[in-house]
Amino acid sequence: MLRARVSAPPEDGAANEALLRLLAKAFGLPRRALMLEAGATQRVKRVRIDGDAAGLAARLAPALSGRTSA
Repeated sequence: MLRARVSAPPEDGAANEALLRLLAKAFGLPRRALMLEAGATQRVKRVRIDGDAAGLAARLAPALSGRTSA
């Protein structure tokens, strides 16, 4: 699980779109490679990332290495 904060308001999908753009930029992927699978109206969301599994794992590793338990 990753935590992210966006400043876009949770109206008309603006916050969801901001989250997807943030993740796309962070992982160096085009926005079209990410899709919100679940949680459109919830704080906890599930995002699908299309692409090479090994390449995605390598991009996720730095983000996950600094994790702290909540």
